[in-house]
Amino acid sequence: MSTDLTQIHNIGYRNYDGPRLGRAYARRSLYSQSLRGSYGLGRSGKSKILPMILFAVMCLPAAIMVAVAVATDLKSLPVEYTQYAIFLQAVIALFLAAQAPQSVSRDLRFKTVPLYFSRPIERVDYVVAKYGAMASSLFVLTAAPLLVLYIGSLLAKMDFADQTKGFGQGLVSVALLSLLFGGLGLVMAALTPRRGFGVAAVIATLTITYGAVSTVQAIAFSTGSDSAVQWIGLFSPITLIDGVQTAFFGATSSFPGEAGPSAGAGVIYLLVVLALILGSYAVLMRRYRKVGL
Repeated sequence: MSTDLTQIHNIGYRNYDGPRLGRAYARRSLYSQSLRGSYGLGRSGKSKILPMILFAVMCLPAAIMVAVAVATDLKSLPVEYTQYAIFLQAVIALFLAAQAPQSVSRDLRFKTVPLYFSRPIERVDYVVAKYGAMASSLFVLTAAPLLVLYIGSLLAKMDFADQTKGFGQGLVSVALLSLLFGGLGLVMAALTPRRGFGVAAVIATLTITYGAVSTVQAIAFSTGSDSAVQWIGLFSPITLIDGVQTAFFGATSSFPGEAGPSAGAGVIYLLVVLALILGSYAVLMRRYRKVGL
C-alpha cells in the first residue's frame, strides 16, 4: 500500500473542550423551540399570522368586557372565569389543529426523529418536551384573557377576594384543559406525517365529539332524562372540562338546563380526564418507540 494512502494529515480540526450540556439541556432547548414555534417565533412572518390572530381573538372579548365593566361600574363580570374557554372553544380548537401538526408532523415527514434520538436526547425527552410545549402554548392562549379579565375587574373595583378566587379557579380549569387538549392534539397529529390529515383529525376529535354530545344531551334533556345529561358529557373533551369545573368549582354548567354533574359524578369526570392525559402520553411514547428505530 502506498505511503501516501496511509499518511495522516492534520487539517486543523480542534478538539471540543467545553462543557457537555447533556439531555436536560437538549430537552429544555426542544421545549423552548417548540413553544416559540407554536406562535411563529423564530419562524417566517407568514407562520406568525394565524397564531397571533387567534391569540388576539381570544383576548379581544375579554378586553371589551373589561371596557364595559369599567365604563358602567358593573359589580361583576359578564362571564365567569371558568366559562370563558368554554365559550371560545372553537378558537382553541383552531389553534390546536394548526399547531399540533406543525409541532410533530414535520419531524415525521422529513424523518428527523431518529436524528433526535441519536444522542443525547431519548424518546421520553422528545415526548415530554413536545407535550409540555403544546400544553404550555395552550395555557398561554387560554390564561391570557383570564388575566385581562382579572386586571379589568380590579380596575373596576370589584370585590378583590371574589375575583381572585374566580381567577384562580379559571387558571386551574384552563391548565387541565391545556393538558387534555394538548395530549389529544399531539396524538392525532403524530398518527400521520401529512399535516393536512393531522389538522382534520384534530378538528374532528374536538368538534364532532362536542357536536354529537351536545345534540344527545339536548335530546335527553328534552325528554326529561336529566340524570343522563351528566353522563353523556363524559364523551367529549370540552364537556369533560365543563363537568370537572362544575362539580368542583361550582361553575355554571353549559349543559342543557345547566344540569352539570354532581360532586360524585365529578370524580368520574376527573378520573376520565386524568386517564386521557396519561393515555395520550402513553400512546405518544409507543408511537415514537416505532418511529425512532
